Amino acid sequence: MSQLPYSTKPIFLSPGHNAGDLVQSHQWKVLKEEPGLVEIDAHLPQHLLNPRNQLFGGFHGIYVDMISIYVARTSIAEQPKFKWSTTVNMRIDYFAPVEGPHFFLKGELINDGRSTCLIATTFSDPEGNKLVYAITTLKKSN
Repeated sequence: MSQLPYSTKPIFLSPGHNAGDLVQSHQWKVLKEEPGLVEIDAHLPQHLLNPRNQLFGGFHGIYVDMISIYVARTSIAEQPKFKWSTTVNMRIDYFAPVEGPHFFLKGELINDGRSTCLIATTFSDPEGNKLVYAITTLKKSN
């Protein structure tokens, strides 16, 4: 993924949102964005590290939620009836620690139902090794 051209536009939140500011999402590089798919080059902020210099486990959910909502917005934008999405379920599987200085996030729409959507989020290292895999269910609403 590191070979892809990217934009330097903010992910979906400008500075001023608590979760986005915590993970410094305004500094993420968008590698790919299309309906139902996003790929991000994210850095690992120092204040999110555990004593082993890895992403502290409790913060993974913030990344997963933000990527899931972003992916849902790329598909919901195609459906004028829906304007919002709310996380109703999240499952995270940890394969290996997330270490810096950067890593990749990929969010993909798995199923787009009438009132919910299912999104997969993958964390990978620069060598392409899968570190974390998550599934999120979002409820669509207007």
